[in-house]
Amino acid sequence: MPRLSVKLQEWLDQPEPPEVVTVGDILHLTGESSWGMLLALLSFPSALPLPAPGYSIPFGVLIVLVSAQWLAGATLPWLPARFLRGSLAWGKFTQLVRAGIPWLRRLERLTRPRWLAVTKHGHWLLGWLVGLMGLSMIIPIPGTNTIPAMGVFLIGFGLIETDGVICLAGALVALLGGTITLSILFALWFGGTNALEWLKMLLGRGRV
Repeated sequence: MPRLSVKLQEWLDQPEPPEVVTVGDILHLTGESSWGMLLALLSFPSALPLPAPGYSIPFGVLIVLVSAQWLAGATLPWLPARFLRGSLAWGKFTQLVRAGIPWLRRLERLTRPRWLAVTKHGHWLLGWLVGLMGLSMIIPIPGTNTIPAMGVFLIGFGLIETDGVICLAGALVALLGGTITLSILFALWFGGTNALEWLKMLLGRGRV
């Protein structure tokens, strides 16, 4: 089976590209409906070290939906038709893919089938991590998107390549992303609480 980088490159090289690309187009082109392929494709735009405004939230919602089905024991993933019709301009799509293919090829050179028990029996741990990272991607705060998306991408890519080591690497990245997200949320919460208390104190002094 051709690797993901090959399939994406072939799509970029087509003689008559479309004006827009939908999620359904991507899944149809790859010819895959596996959990790994879907997770890798949904997290790919947000996992790149490029500005991707507007992508993390809808793709995060889809990742949460896919992880819930995976944990529930569904045989194949399902996405609502309205999400499959979600589109991205061809120019923006090619920009993201061209930036990501070199990194994808480097990663593919490192992968091989190994530690199969992780890919076959580790879906409970991986599924929960994927779902939590999807929730992190939904949060509209800088710093809560890219690293969680990287974790999801590595887990999905490891499933595609049946490489348990890559899946575990993705799990570690996901844990790091979750730690960063929680740190940001706690900082915002306690920072906001302290500011509110300070304001109340000032108002209280003004009444004296």
